[in-house]
Amino acid sequence: MLQPGDTIGILGGGQLGRMMALAAAKLGLKCHVFCPDPDSPAFAVTAYSTCANYEDYNALEQFAAQVSCVTYEFENIPAPTVEFLKGRLPVLPGDHVLKTSQDRLTEKTFFQSIGIPTAGFAEVNSAEELKAASQNLGLPALVKTRRFGYDGKGQVFLKPESDLDAAWATLGDLPAILEAFVPFEREISVITARNAQGQMASYDIAENVHRNQILHTTTIPANIPPHIAEEARMIGEKVANALDYVGVLAVELFLLPEGHDQRLVANEMAPRVHNSGHWTESACAVSQFEQHIRAVAGWPLGDTTRHSDCVMTNLIGEDISDWPNLAAEPRAAFHSYGKSETREGRKMGHINRISPKSNG
Repeated sequence: MLQPGDTIGILGGGQLGRMMALAAAKLGLKCHVFCPDPDSPAFAVTAYSTCANYEDYNALEQFAAQVSCVTYEFENIPAPTVEFLKGRLPVLPGDHVLKTSQDRLTEKTFFQSIGIPTAGFAEVNSAEELKAASQNLGLPALVKTRRFGYDGKGQVFLKPESDLDAAWATLGDLPAILEAFVPFEREISVITARNAQGQMASYDIAENVHRNQILHTTTIPANIPPHIAEEARMIGEKVANALDYVGVLAVELFLLPEGHDQRLVANEMAPRVHNSGHWTESACAVSQFEQHIRAVAGWPLGDTTRHSDCVMTNLIGEDISDWPNLAAEPRAAFHSYGKSETREGRKMGHINRISPKSNG
């Protein structure tokens, strides 16, 4: 168990690392952020930082010597980096979790292996295999690169009239997965925490709306019946237990309309704090960021009880320019990530608008 004053290493210096570091400081813990981007927003709020490539083993050696354990804010960390670090100190969640979540095919196969339903899927490695899989699964469907995709990147939506050769070329001839289209009613997510002692704590289920394949709003509570919320919570905890997980985990789920044999199917998981959990900063005593720090530090998990309803809205690109009005809103918590450059499609901050707790 880490003591106040100890240092946690964080791989990645984006807004998630920034918010984890802020949460750690609240608990009296320090953070050392390792990231190759000199403009990393997390650097501004941490006691220590290293700006170096993930393949710089001299820098990694020095980093490892200065921290008690390592966690990460994104899952696309090079495997050799994690292998190097785990030989020197704990890396949490473990590298087996990264290997599962970095590859969409491995991830979907894992879900099914523990009895969690997914959309139909098929491995595709060429335009010819894409055509064959499209015949089997049917169109519409989504073809996605197996690795390094997020916020809609690395994927193409296929319609019956789509040019499959062109779609395959768009993906750059990379190993891919074809996923059957799911006619979902809504998307929800469960944020679950687990520590090394096996203690678990889940937050109330959130409902997500995307624009241009980027999360736009997360509303809590989700507009779902109690038995669906309980099923979602159980799915999150089942995944965490199966992976012997330590930290905060997000699982995104599709809710199918009434009449389907299975109402919930897993979309994907994120082995880290998650955009759809930002609402916990304002509507819970212990946020997802503090919860993750508690878990990797070996501390008891905190209370996940929601004291307010909340709508979290991402501030994308030029949305952040309205910060004076956003900061002045009553019953709202404005959060800027301190990024130096505003770009279209870039997450620049978020705002949590709270209201009295409902019975959902």
